Amino acid sequence: MAPGNRPQWRAGWYLPARRLPSPNHGARPAGAVVDLIVVHSISLPPGEYGGNQVQELFTNRLDWDAHPYFQQIHGLEVSSHFFITRLGQLWQFVATDRRAWHAGRSHYRGRDGCNDDSIGIELEGLEGHTFEEAQYAALTRLCAALVRHHPIGYVAGHEHIAPGRKNDPGPGFDWRHLRSAFAGSGILFPPAAQPA
Repeated sequence: MAPGNRPQWRAGWYLPARRLPSPNHGARPAGAVVDLIVVHSISLPPGEYGGNQVQELFTNRLDWDAHPYFQQIHGLEVSSHFFITRLGQLWQFVATDRRAWHAGRSHYRGRDGCNDDSIGIELEGLEGHTFEEAQYAALTRLCAALVRHHPIGYVAGHEHIAPGRKNDPGPGFDWRHLRSAFAGSGILFPPAAQPA
């Protein structure tokens, strides 16, 4: 098989990503159509980058006593399908055919419970702060692969599916990177992220 034709997926796992399975996932409801990508931001502790704390949180291995902030989230069991570091490194925690625990109470495109039919992607960053070019490049590649693998019709931020409760990725995220990459694809972005 030619290098360009290597399979990118195996049982919902994206082969170019670093695989670190999380126990925090479940079955998607029968008949769920995975048509939404949700972009998040996360850093642990908030505003600190480069450690392994996000990976430890998603795999239930975070040392709750390692930082005072961690007491505020003590016992939290969450996950995302993917995480992109400031350097553009891509991690995967949950197979895309499984339901990750990233959206919480949410509503979008006329449906509640966005965990049921979405893919969650966390960017290492802080709400309102900017993101790195390496992250946008990795995010664009990943979204393109997801569009080829799932019937993606929508891309939104956590702030769009849980307004008033969540604010990420926030005003520092430049939606033009994704809009331009998927121009003419028919994929719908939040109204505020659409071209003027």
